[in-house]
Amino acid sequence: MTDISEQLVDQVNAVLSNQTSLRIQGNNTKAQLGRRDTDNPAEEGEIISLSQHKGVVQYEPVELILTARAGTTLGEIDKVLAEHNQMLACDPRRFNSKATIAGSLASNQSGNARPWLGSLRDHVLGIKLINGKGEHLQFGGQVLKNVAGYDVSRLQAGAMGTLGVITEVSFKVLPNPATSTTLIKDISAEQALLEMNQLARSPKPLTGASWVDGKLYLRLQGAHSAVSATSDQWQKQIQAQIMEPEQADSFWHDLREHQLEYHQQLNVDEPLWRFSVNPNAAHFLSDEQWAFNWVGAQRWLKGNFDPKQLQDFARKAGGEVQLYEGGDRSGEISFVTNDTLKQIHQNVKSAFDPQGIFNPGRLYSWL
Repeated sequence: MTDISEQLVDQVNAVLSNQTSLRIQGNNTKAQLGRRDTDNPAEEGEIISLSQHKGVVQYEPVELILTARAGTTLGEIDKVLAEHNQMLACDPRRFNSKATIAGSLASNQSGNARPWLGSLRDHVLGIKLINGKGEHLQFGGQVLKNVAGYDVSRLQAGAMGTLGVITEVSFKVLPNPATSTTLIKDISAEQALLEMNQLARSPKPLTGASWVDGKLYLRLQGAHSAVSATSDQWQKQIQAQIMEPEQADSFWHDLREHQLEYHQQLNVDEPLWRFSVNPNAAHFLSDEQWAFNWVGAQRWLKGNFDPKQLQDFARKAGGEVQLYEGGDRSGEISFVTNDTLKQIHQNVKSAFDPQGIFNPGRLYSWL
């Protein structure tokens, strides 16, 4: 365990005096995410590293609450939780266990069970943050009922470090499920959307619903009796088969970590687009380029496309699209066309980071 918060505050204050900028970095597992104004990272500001600011500060297994410093890796947290048969229910992408808890919050990483167990943002109770005035502040707390005032902690989710340096995160954890079963079925993308949405409406122990490479995957987790009964029912109802446990675990791991054949077929720098849309929105374009997760609410599309065309698709589907990885990252990768929303972003940025020193341009070119 190492606490270097005083050094971090000193570095922020030094940059404020020099009127330069900071590039916030943990273990650098997400360098491929976000915008890049230049191909030379050194030109994007001085690095402020949190890789050594790590360690579990407090863990209450009975209360299901854990507090860790920003640079603590998810691998380290997984080991601590495993001793008490508990888990990070939001199940963010691990990036070979090197992803940090603060970086996962800043990029708003969420796993396969997002629609049922929530995102990392939903599980955060409080944070400590160094703002753009060099102040080390605490928001939220370490108890479930501490929700008074503005929820600044959750505001950091997806901000890509543009609002300050997260130094500590408190969040909820959950017990591991008693058992897990995955069903698989050959099916088209269009039919998979219909079946996933129909099945998800029933009160069953569903924690994963995905379609990749012509196959539908349904994960059931929870009490033995509920999982067994639902598995028996759905095998007959949709003519699905049970996957071998090891094979199923491997699939859900590789889906979360972007290690499926679908991802490995991506060419170097080939664009990977992420859609967040209504789960029952109609399917568009050809099947081969797609992968679905979250009952169809999260849709991945690979290949070169006109961003404006994809934005139109996303709007019609009740959501938005982002250039997640690859492609030209010097332009906008997330698209805000509403002037009011743009002004809100700028106002929040100004409140937290008046001089604009934290990760300028990482989220939007104008932020």
